[in-house]
Amino acid sequence: MTETDDFAASVRAQLDGLWSVEDLRAGKSLDPVRDAASRAGWFDLGGEGAISALVAAARATGAAACPLPLAEAHVAATLVPAEVLGDLRVTVLPAGSRRTEAPTGIDAVLLLGDGEAELRPVLGATLLDGVPAPAWGEVELGVATWAGVPGAPATDRARTLLRLALAARAAGAAERLHRFAVEHACSRIQFGKPIGAFGAVQQRTAACQIDVVAAQLLLAAAARAFDDGSADAELAAELTHGFVAAAARRVLLGAHHTLAAVGFFEEHLGPWLFRRVHADVASAAALEPSRGRPVDRLVEGRGSLPAPGVHRSAPASAAETFRVEVRALAAELAGADRDTWVAALVERGWLGMGWPARDGGRDASVGEEAVLHEELTYARAPVEIELASVTLLGSAILAHGTAEQRARFLPLVRAGAMRFCLGYSEPETGSDLASVRTRAERRGDDWVVNGQKIWTTRAEQADYLWLAARTDPDAQPRHAGITVFLVPMTTPGIEVRPMTALSGERAATVFLDDVVVPDRARVGPVDGGWTVITHALAGERVVMGGVAAQLHRVLDDVLDAVRDDPAGIVGARGSARRHLLDRAVCDLQALRALVAHATGSEGIEALVAAPLAGVLGGELAESFAETLLDVLGPGALLADADGIGGGHVQHLLRQSVMYVVGGGTNDIQRGIIARSLGLPR
Repeated sequence: MTETDDFAASVRAQLDGLWSVEDLRAGKSLDPVRDAASRAGWFDLGGEGAISALVAAARATGAAACPLPLAEAHVAATLVPAEVLGDLRVTVLPAGSRRTEAPTGIDAVLLLGDGEAELRPVLGATLLDGVPAPAWGEVELGVATWAGVPGAPATDRARTLLRLALAARAAGAAERLHRFAVEHACSRIQFGKPIGAFGAVQQRTAACQIDVVAAQLLLAAAARAFDDGSADAELAAELTHGFVAAAARRVLLGAHHTLAAVGFFEEHLGPWLFRRVHADVASAAALEPSRGRPVDRLVEGRGSLPAPGVHRSAPASAAETFRVEVRALAAELAGADRDTWVAALVERGWLGMGWPARDGGRDASVGEEAVLHEELTYARAPVEIELASVTLLGSAILAHGTAEQRARFLPLVRAGAMRFCLGYSEPETGSDLASVRTRAERRGDDWVVNGQKIWTTRAEQADYLWLAARTDPDAQPRHAGITVFLVPMTTPGIEVRPMTALSGERAATVFLDDVVVPDRARVGPVDGGWTVITHALAGERVVMGGVAAQLHRVLDDVLDAVRDDPAGIVGARGSARRHLLDRAVCDLQALRALVAHATGSEGIEALVAAPLAGVLGGELAESFAETLLDVLGPGALLADADGIGGGHVQHLLRQSVMYVVGGGTNDIQRGIIARSLGLPR
């Protein structure tokens, strides 16, 4: 555990004995908690890691439904001279406001204007009934004891820090109720089974888990950005706030739906967490900085989204140093054709770079491989099939192929000359790959294959079919009787009937009629194809960053055009169109954080993290394209290279449907997420 984790654990442990449902129901004063926190030094955070500690502690207080004003104390200490502040118990409000939480224990209020600040004593307070608990109050303020002009950058930073801490507290509260809901779903029996076995509960719980993890990652990354002194820290924090403000409420209500009446009555912590989330989200909304929301900063400034985090699988500098190298090549080859791109990748040894050196690779990390896919997708380099041949075929052949297969096919992959198509999906088999019906029967040294594959992308251009076929029809479980073959598309008995997808991409139905396949074309053991398939699919966590990178590139194209006429294209600040775009931008940053987490994870953690990013990526691709259409108007439906977004918005819209079904539908992926939380099948 880090020092930040230790501090958050200490906060949680002490709150367990200081703040309870009974205290909330009785309207207990926050003073004993403040006093204990003061003795423990929680209000004296400063120096290295201070913001990370604040954010972690805010999550812990949110989980206890306790509004301890740690961030407010930190902000006051950075703006008000120590000799003035002394031991005053201070909260922070926007200039002109008199409404604050738990006002009876507050000595003074620091009022933040746009560049100005003043400290005023609290003379009295009138409690206000409503959702918040502890209750908000209207405070009576005395004459200012201190006033200063720290400047708009300082007051903006203070507001953003407070919004980040309030978002963290709301996220902590929502996450706590989500954990209650998961436990309840596993133990609550209805209609003879745990309610977590019902599909609706699994889908909802998985959706909440995606929001919870994305919020955790964004909060931690934004806090680190402040601690590191990053120039993007405030933008990262505002993106985090924008996502969490919406996600915390989604998680909260999703958990309440699962808990039903159990979490509706005040003997349970649920109602108090409900009050906590809504109070914090509303309070943060009143603290918007003068620079506005993330979309305002992006539209009215320059640059793009900040990095969401460093891949943990490599030293911090390795993947990012490589990113610079890939970007330099992308700039050099902008607009180049496929052959030029492939030649450049082959020359640098980037195809198969993650393989061992003895097999032609360079032992690159997963993080570096992910960077390659992200940056080439962002650059719209026409090398999708060459990259896929590495992750979906090459690595599986490397792990499961014979010496002859490795010697024959790995050089083709490294040379960008391995053109293949995937023979997985069938008319009756989509996400349920274990149900393949295409049959391969052993006849001497050969196999005879009969069946049909469908939605087979690029089958017309492929030289080989990576084929999953059933070799034991009676195997239990079903996936135990599947074998993988790598079959030349010129083999007699293979018929390709082309089809065109909504996106314009060419695919096909592939018929296999008494196709004779030599046993040397088998990859891996007989009836052991499931391991080969899952090894190949594991490579998808490297390429999933492509969805986020594609959305990021479309966003940047739109921003480049919008900056020429912001008010005319997306309206003035506060407009409905800016609000829609802001939500989409914050969601995109959350997706990028989940992708970085998935590609930086290993083992079981990677298997759990990948579906989180995959589901959000698919759903965001759809909503992002729709949002851009709503913002930009009907012109976004045209494939006009000179239009806003260069015609890429309409292509994203048409392609987006595939992102929620390709490689397994999002419904199935959410089921995997739910079971990773312990919900029953």
